[in-house]
Amino acid sequence: MMSSEIIKEIDNLGLSEKLILVEEIWDSIARNNAELPMPEWQKAELDKRYSDYKNGKLKLHNWEGVHEELRDKYK
Repeated sequence: MMSSEIIKEIDNLGLSEKLILVEEIWDSIARNNAELPMPEWQKAELDKRYSDYKNGKLKLHNWEGVHEELRDKYK
């Protein structure tokens, strides 16, 4: 099936059907790509942040506090 035909079919779906389709697509990607490629610079940054976390060098914030700060900031 051509992508233009797929798009036409998608356009005929209702919102809930489109959301289900998106979920199915993401699940398919996850099943077929157990290990997504990660650039070396990103892996190095994550390793550094994890090391900083383990060594107590990071100030952590709970999600409730962050959420509250963002709400206050963007009222």
